[in-house]
Amino acid sequence: MEGVKFDANGLVTAVVQDRSSGEIRMVAWMNQEALAKTLETGDATFFSRSRNELWVKGLTSGNRLAVSSVHVDCDGDTLLLLVEPVGPSCHTGRPSCFFRTLGSEGPSEPGPSALPYLFELEAVIAERKSSTATKSYTRSLFDGGAPKINAKIEEEAGELTRAIAGESDERVASEAADVLYHVLVGLQHRGVELRQVAGALLARSHQSGLAEKAARKA
Repeated sequence: MEGVKFDANGLVTAVVQDRSSGEIRMVAWMNQEALAKTLETGDATFFSRSRNELWVKGLTSGNRLAVSSVHVDCDGDTLLLLVEPVGPSCHTGRPSCFFRTLGSEGPSEPGPSALPYLFELEAVIAERKSSTATKSYTRSLFDGGAPKINAKIEEEAGELTRAIAGESDERVASEAADVLYHVLVGLQHRGVELRQVAGALLARSHQSGLAEKAARKA
């Protein structure tokens, strides 16, 4: 296939990344036929070296990977699949295969998956919500409920607008971080995942903002 360098065994490494969160879900192998089927069907299809055959991710388990796009690196010897995962991607039942940290003494015990920072922060906020330990600022927001959380979002949003209007770039970044943090607290209060927000943005990606607003009003 033009632009892709398969190795001596006719294989190329395929890295699978969650399109919404940026999380790396798994790494597998593809041959030309697997790549062709993936591009044709939109279902991630790989080549099993142990079984010497093609396999469609989720064909039996239902934990499929709907492929949004396939990218090739600058050397042409590694593929990146941006996907919308359905269910866990690891054979252990975890969302991602990357849930052990590697140190000088080897891999750690299973722990949280490697996540992009905003999704890691979402998990930390969720822990604070359920924690019975010493009071924290985040827990005080949850204890105050929607009125307190909403007041903080409005306050921080006002500070951000003023920073955008005439303060330094550093202040804009700092105030934007405050807004994002309190929005994440609000989402957690309502039980809405950051992934759902990313999904809403993705759903609007192929229409103009004016058309989207008009459809919402209707």
